Amino acid sequence: MMEASERRVISVIVVNEASVLSRITDLFSGRGYNITSLTVAPIPDSRYSRLTIVTSGSIRVIEQITKQLHKLIPVLRVYEHADLVEKEMALVKFPVTENITDISTLCEAYNGKIVNVGENVIIVMVADEPKRVDNFLQVIKRYNPKEIVRSGAVALER
Repeated sequence: MMEASERRVISVIVVNEASVLSRITDLFSGRGYNITSLTVAPIPDSRYSRLTIVTSGSIRVIEQITKQLHKLIPVLRVYEHADLVEKEMALVKFPVTENITDISTLCEAYNGKIVNVGENVIIVMVADEPKRVDNFLQVIKRYNPKEIVRSGAVALER
């Protein structure tokens, strides 16, 4: 019987040095697991960075990956979250000919707003839970988005 594969979020605190990211991604690819989203940023006023990794796998597989992550020298802490606050950002470019009022109203419903208006385009930003960003991107299709960029998830344990 095969175990169910579920979406998982793992936070990893690492020493901010060359090749750490490569070693972590090698651990996933070496076991045949895909990283759905990867966000990395330095932790302010420290020599560390936080990686937020979104992946899918069984509880057993995620436990195995977590144990392997702990063995990497520059890794300080690994959290596999159940109770977390998770957000993702998306920037979307629309033709200026689309209905700005409708687009603005939709953005506000998803913790977003218009961030730039140019001669030919409107750029909006939304920042919300990943599922809600998915919903927003579905809803706005009727306004002919020209380009969409997503940030990847960031998360903090409660």
